[in-house]
Amino acid sequence: MYDLLLTHGNVATMDGDRPFGSIEDGALAIENGRIAWMGPSREAPEDRSARVRDLAGQVITPGLVDPHTHIVYGEEGLHDFEVLSQGGGRWDLEPAGAGILEMARRTRALSEEALYAASRRRMSRLVANGVTTVESKSGAGLDRETELRQMRVSRALGEELPVAVVSTYLGAHGLPPEFSGRRDDYVTFMCEEVLPEAVRQGLVDQVDGFCDRNGYDHAQIGRLFDRAQSFGLPVKLHADQYTDFGAGGVVAKYRGLSADHLEYASRATVEAMAEAGTVATLLPGAHLTFHETRKPPVALFRELEVPMALATNSNPVSSPTVSPSAQMHLACYLFRLTAEEALRGFTVNGARALGLSEEAGRIAVGRAADLAVWETEDPRGIAYSIGGCACTLVIKDGIVVHEAPALEGEE
Repeated sequence: MYDLLLTHGNVATMDGDRPFGSIEDGALAIENGRIAWMGPSREAPEDRSARVRDLAGQVITPGLVDPHTHIVYGEEGLHDFEVLSQGGGRWDLEPAGAGILEMARRTRALSEEALYAASRRRMSRLVANGVTTVESKSGAGLDRETELRQMRVSRALGEELPVAVVSTYLGAHGLPPEFSGRRDDYVTFMCEEVLPEAVRQGLVDQVDGFCDRNGYDHAQIGRLFDRAQSFGLPVKLHADQYTDFGAGGVVAKYRGLSADHLEYASRATVEAMAEAGTVATLLPGAHLTFHETRKPPVALFRELEVPMALATNSNPVSSPTVSPSAQMHLACYLFRLTAEEALRGFTVNGARALGLSEEAGRIAVGRAADLAVWETEDPRGIAYSIGGCACTLVIKDGIVVHEAPALEGEE
């Protein structure tokens, strides 16, 4: 007995050798939260007890995986927007009273209830845009209490909304003012006070940092990663965004899940990532708003078979968005990804960047029924529109959790 039968959809399984893993005019049967049957609609099993949804040719994809967000924050970064939209860059933000330290000041002032309410609204919109699995970073407080507060909010969002949330500790996002000029002391503070307490409270799944000439050096990130791995936590890294700092090689040394940004990654870095199985997570939103001219070495990733994930990088400073499909569009135009590579970035490779290849990112019999349905008849259409493709239906663990209302004149 099936719980739900979806028929007459273009199923982009993201599995197998066909482009997009497509099953044209396909059908899916869902039972007990999992895919129980999949194939052409003409062969769909007859089960009069099942609820049947005719998708009228719309595309079905795996529920999207967003592997890099800073979605837990309070106020919008309107001052950042003014600076960046008028031609300013990353290094113009802090002198103008914007940037990460200003975000930290605002976030520290918020109660946990206010932080949760603001973040819940954004996370709900992310779900409505097709996301069923998401990574959520701390790093908007840089002190002990606010970082723990952010991670508690991430946990609560995963418990109370229909989305799987991976919680990441990103204390090494910036240098808080109380540690000005004492970066090594702050690393000790993260390793000995904040991270152990996050582990004790069960708030953290992985650890991230910012490794650059203007951030944390190799040795400092190494100390943090050693501590993370002592707790059995996987690591990832903001890497080589502004300079060729060999940061992707650092995370590869630790067999990290992903290196993110990577505009300045060298061949040596990409070779190290390829050997380690580290995913390249590309973030076109920040690339756009920071007016970057150096692009990630996509041809090199292809040549060395480094998987490319994509993410919204949802944050108030450089990527205020909750639309993965709009980021797919940017990735195609800014980085010359194909539409299929872009969708793989938010499915198969997004899952790999979170260590969730066995649980998310593909449609297959026996897997969880995490699905998104799109207002297009061709999978390429998901990345086609500048503002993103409309997501008409989202299913999490076999349950419809979002359905776009029909427009006037539609059935």
